[in-house]
Amino acid sequence: MKNYYQDFLIRDWLESDRTRATEVISYVLSEYGLGWEPNGADRDVLRVEEYYLATGGEFWVIEHQSQLVGTGAYYPINRGEKAVEIRKMYLLPSIRGLGLGKYLLQQLEAAIADRGFGQIWIETTSVLVEAVKLYESNGYTPATGVETISCVGIASRRHRVYVKLLHNS
Repeated sequence: MKNYYQDFLIRDWLESDRTRATEVISYVLSEYGLGWEPNGADRDVLRVEEYYLATGGEFWVIEHQSQLVGTGAYYPINRGEKAVEIRKMYLLPSIRGLGLGKYLLQQLEAAIADRGFGQIWIETTSVLVEAVKLYESNGYTPATGVETISCVGIASRRHRVYVKLLHNS
């Protein structure tokens, strides 16, 4: 996958991206007072091949002027009917507000639909205000049931689960 949004390159993850992707994600988490959990909810970033590529998912990175500035990914899950979970959708603060998040979400949804999946699930937390607003304004409806290990520990008032049904036939 290789796509452009303005002067941002969205492309497939490479093994050489592991450290930079980890840095982006841990930076954004710390910005919101959330912890980086390499042995919990974030172990998938350290093992992209196993969690995403080997399962039929994808992991993308966003570059701007040769710097990695964001990530977005999904993988199949055993929940619902032909379902995936969008994960690790993070953008550095310097590139937010440009429409890139919405574009990335649309590209992920298109790739998911092209692969024949019917449901998209997202787990997040209410402190990620921009993410919650993005999902809610793009057709994701609140759902219940926490599956991500670290999210189980998040206070229920802060935890959010969303689902979107795709109408591909």
